[in-house]
Amino acid sequence: MRPVRVSVVVQKPPQEVFDFLDVSANHAPFLDHMWTDFEFSGPERGVGSRLRARSRTPGPEDWTEVEVVEVEAPRRIVERGSGANGRRRTQGTYLLEERPDGNTGVTFELKFLEVPGVERVAAPLVRRYIRHLLNKAMQRLREQLA
Repeated sequence: MRPVRVSVVVQKPPQEVFDFLDVSANHAPFLDHMWTDFEFSGPERGVGSRLRARSRTPGPEDWTEVEVVEVEAPRRIVERGSGANGRRRTQGTYLLEERPDGNTGVTFELKFLEVPGVERVAAPLVRRYIRHLLNKAMQRLREQLA
């Protein structure tokens, strides 16, 4: 399945946006339309920081686990995720770019490394739904940092 990429401009400098995104617990307020019952483990920030949450999507109860695997301050954070009882594996990357006005362009790209068969069959619908959820997350991130 092709990756999903969404972007937003945040009216903060890149270091400030990075410092916020680097703390896994800070993700709950802008992702709680997708997930609930957040649990955090590992270090508070950086590589090894983990979150676990229950999906709010239709269908059977599904837990998602996300771990930060790479950090390049203040520009990039890479996460590996799993869901669907391990049948879905993803890689999410936050890219931060300083804009000429001092604000930050934030792009999030979700790559699907492995997906359950039913999601492969319905790939266009799944991608559209995920794009909708991620666009909403980016808008909420911008509002939270305003």
